[in-house]
Amino acid sequence: MPLQKFHYKNLLLGEHDVPLTCIEQIVTVNDTKRKQKVLGPNQKLKFNPTELIIYCKDFRIVRFRFDEAGPESAKKVCLAIAHYSQPTDLQLLFAFEYVGEIYHNPAKKVNGIDPGGGGASGQQTPLFETYSDWDREIKRTGASEWRVCSVNEGYMISTCLPEYFVVPSSLADQDLKLYSYSFIGRRMPLWSWNHPNGSALVRMANIKDVLQQRRIDQRICNAITRSHPLRSDVYKSDLDKSLPSIQEIQAAHVKLKQLCVNEPFEETEEKWLSSLENTHWLEYIRSFLKHSAELVYMMECKHVSVVLQEEEGRDLSCLAASLIQVMLDPYFRTIVGFQSLIQKEWVMAGYQFLDRCNHLKRSDKESPLFLMFLDCVWQLLEQYPAAFEFSEIYLAVLYDSARVSLFGTFLFNCPHQRVKESTEFAISKNIQLGDEKGLRFPCVWDWSLQFTNRDRLLFHNPLYIGKSAPCVQNGAVKTFKRSKKNYSSTLRGVPPALKNGIIGEQEFLPRRNSLILKLKPDFLQHTESPTGSMEQYFRDWFAKPVDLHGVILPRVSGTQIKLWKLCYFRWVPEAQINRGGSITAFHKVSLLADEVDMLNRSLRQYKSNSSLHGSCLELDQSRMYFRANSLNDTSGAPDFLSSSFPFSPVGNLCRRSILGTPLSKFLSGAKIWLSTETLANED
Repeated sequence: MPLQKFHYKNLLLGEHDVPLTCIEQIVTVNDTKRKQKVLGPNQKLKFNPTELIIYCKDFRIVRFRFDEAGPESAKKVCLAIAHYSQPTDLQLLFAFEYVGEIYHNPAKKVNGIDPGGGGASGQQTPLFETYSDWDREIKRTGASEWRVCSVNEGYMISTCLPEYFVVPSSLADQDLKLYSYSFIGRRMPLWSWNHPNGSALVRMANIKDVLQQRRIDQRICNAITRSHPLRSDVYKSDLDKSLPSIQEIQAAHVKLKQLCVNEPFEETEEKWLSSLENTHWLEYIRSFLKHSAELVYMMECKHVSVVLQEEEGRDLSCLAASLIQVMLDPYFRTIVGFQSLIQKEWVMAGYQFLDRCNHLKRSDKESPLFLMFLDCVWQLLEQYPAAFEFSEIYLAVLYDSARVSLFGTFLFNCPHQRVKESTEFAISKNIQLGDEKGLRFPCVWDWSLQFTNRDRLLFHNPLYIGKSAPCVQNGAVKTFKRSKKNYSSTLRGVPPALKNGIIGEQEFLPRRNSLILKLKPDFLQHTESPTGSMEQYFRDWFAKPVDLHGVILPRVSGTQIKLWKLCYFRWVPEAQINRGGSITAFHKVSLLADEVDMLNRSLRQYKSNSSLHGSCLELDQSRMYFRANSLNDTSGAPDFLSSSFPFSPVGNLCRRSILGTPLSKFLSGAKIWLSTETLANED
């Protein structure tokens, strides 16, 4: 691989740094004795290692050789990493130590920046920790028959619900308190979103009280019905029956990881497609997209409210509710909107990040639901590139950030756990909290903590078409509104049978795994005719040009659901394509978009009476990472581009074919490990 000359880097992590919460397994090897051992937190090492292999949760395999280190020093290093990467308690994670230092030394900051808030600059990401954030979301969606409820303030009702959430206006607080005892985890129904036609998306845990189940269920449904302007019925979707379980998803993820990190990688090439199919990963991606699209139909076409029912209401419903909103609401396809969606439907709704991400390495509840959600969103981004403000690089970086234990966003099982654990930690460290509810951890949405302004430009999708575009007419900047007829169906892929704007009959035939292949029995009862209105809805929708600021639906046939190569192959040198892959198109489109921006700025400056200095400042501005040097720039792709850009490290350490790197190159000296001497003496 050629040396990469670009300067994209994470400000918190060095080139080969691995966060401790990203480590999955540590293996020590002695080549001479042909021994190897998986190291646990309190295990002894009876041989002197010659090599250290670190298996990471992001599919990396990092190898270190101890050829230039003494045997005792090598043993100390291995034992120290094993010890600190598998803490026995949540409060031993790095975030607590860092925040403790910040409270004792208020002047200390991350990279010189205040670590609070939902964004470094521009529009802030709502965190939905306050009454006002929920109230603004109600007004944004026009949910006039819903209200913000504060019955759980101080987590008095349920510890796995946020303090504030939205409920039907017709439900009194006293009724909610009474009903809460009948739900698993006392998780009352949660409002997620409202369609402009009045249909609501609601999440609900199962009712554990069998005797009261019918009565309470009827009252909840009646309240949701009264909140609909048309008093439409409520459709309930049992996600536990319709979608793969979290255990099945975890098993598929393990198989996918084994396939992608298999060594030597070339041995899997012959049976790659069948091996990939056997993981069931893409099958489960298809299931979530297909079921979410069916529920979009219920809200969009049938005008009924949808209730997502799940045993605890904090796993599969997070994923399904988020996908439905991404498909229906273009706001959630912007960067700030997408971040607010994750904050609302995952962080505040009680998704168990601590257990599902297995930060403490001792949970049998691990399951990569958050990764599957990002993968599903990537599938939509791949099919509708002009509908999303963010790029796939942003999605990959977001997935990586869930493994950095500095941020409180993805560290806890619920908001209450953050308050409880951080308060206990503050008391033990004599930290005065004042009126604050627990310690204030850095927020992952403040991307300036990790990346420079220039590097964050890679988060932006150059193909994105916003709601309006500025144009210059008679010296004035006007807004050009795009309508449906301005959109091209090529943006989402043209059906093979499309000729002269007409789709042939063969395109209407049911395809394997297509949205119109067959209807489930529970949907048939809602159809208006034997032919099925859902089938007709999907046919009509795919026959029209897409409205990038309206509903988008996934194509789920076998060829349309793809493997997210940037995420899963970025650390595999054998799979990298030098100056190839999707980044080459990203590079070319960025240059074109930058040229258009340069022309627009030049026109505005030419028509305006601004000073020459002001003109130069504006002309220097760019929203693209890759910039055109001139309006006639025809330069080719830079040498450092590859299909893994921007994640390929210099001198990749992750394959057996490349000798491990001597540890001495990454350590300033053995004195670093003096504090771990007691660990080495345990054997």
